[in-house]
Amino acid sequence: MRIALDPYMYRHLSLGQMVDKVAELGYEHIELSPREDFLPFYKYPRVDRARIKEFRKALSDAGVKLSSLLPLYHWAGADEELRKAAVRNWKRAIQIAVEMDCDLINTEFSGQSDNALVCENQFMKSMDELMPIFEREGVKLDIQAHPYDFCERNNESVDIIRGLDCDWVNYLYAAPHTFFYDDGKGDIAPMLRYAGDKLTHVIIADTYNHRASSGLRYIVNPPGVTATVHQHLDIGQGDVDWQAFFSTLREIKFDGIATVSVFAWEERADESSRSMLERVRSELIR
Repeated sequence: MRIALDPYMYRHLSLGQMVDKVAELGYEHIELSPREDFLPFYKYPRVDRARIKEFRKALSDAGVKLSSLLPLYHWAGADEELRKAAVRNWKRAIQIAVEMDCDLINTEFSGQSDNALVCENQFMKSMDELMPIFEREGVKLDIQAHPYDFCERNNESVDIIRGLDCDWVNYLYAAPHTFFYDDGKGDIAPMLRYAGDKLTHVIIADTYNHRASSGLRYIVNPPGVTATVHQHLDIGQGDVDWQAFFSTLREIKFDGIATVSVFAWEERADESSRSMLERVRSELIR
C-alpha cells in the first residue's frame, strides 16, 4: 500500500519546494498531477533534462518517491487533429516517466459524454498507437472515468479496461466521482467489488451528491446548461459513504495506491493534507 499526495494545492511552489512540502506533511509518495512547468493540462510537456534532474534530486534529498505521473490529453477527442496531438504528447510523457524512473502513469478516459461512441472509438485508436510504447518501456497505466468523459460509469469503465486485456492497464476508482459512477445512489461497495483485481488505484476526497435535493444540490446557470459539477473535499465534508469505502477496500485486500486528492481548501492546504493522511493511514494501514 502506498499513500500518495496529489500536490495540486501546492502548484504555486517550485518543484523543489513542493517536494519539501510533501515531505514536511508526512507523505512518502507524490502523484504528480498537471502543473504548468512539467505536464500542463492538454499541452505538450514543458520539461527538459535539466528540470528532470532537478526534480529527481529534490525527491532523493527529501526521501520522497514518485508514485505516478498524471497527464491529461485529448486522446479520445472527437477532433482527429486534437487526438493526434494528444498521442504526440503521450509519447513524450511516457519518455519522461522513464527518465523519472516512474513505472506508472494514471489518467482519465477524456472525450465527451454527449459524443460517447465517437470518442470511445478515438480512444481505442489512440490505444492502438500507444500500447506498444507502454509495453516496450515497461510503464503501467491506470485509467479513471471522470465526469463528462465518454464513459462516466464504474462498471462500464471496468469492462472497457478488461476489454483491452492487458495486465498493465488497470482501473482507478475516484471517490469524489462516486455519484457520477452510480447515477446518484452512491452505493460504493458493489462498484469496488465489481472492479475486483483490476482495481489498483483509488483517489480519496469527499464530494456532495450533486443530484441530491431534487437534483439541485448545486444551481447552475443558465438553467439546462451542459455542466458536470463536483469538488474534492476533506473526508466528512460531503456525502460519500466512507464506512463502505474503507471497509470494502479492506475486504478485497486492496494493496495499490491511495492518493489524497483534495482541491477545495488552498487556504488551509496543510491542515487538510495532514488530516487526510492521518485518516487514510488509520483506515488502510492495519
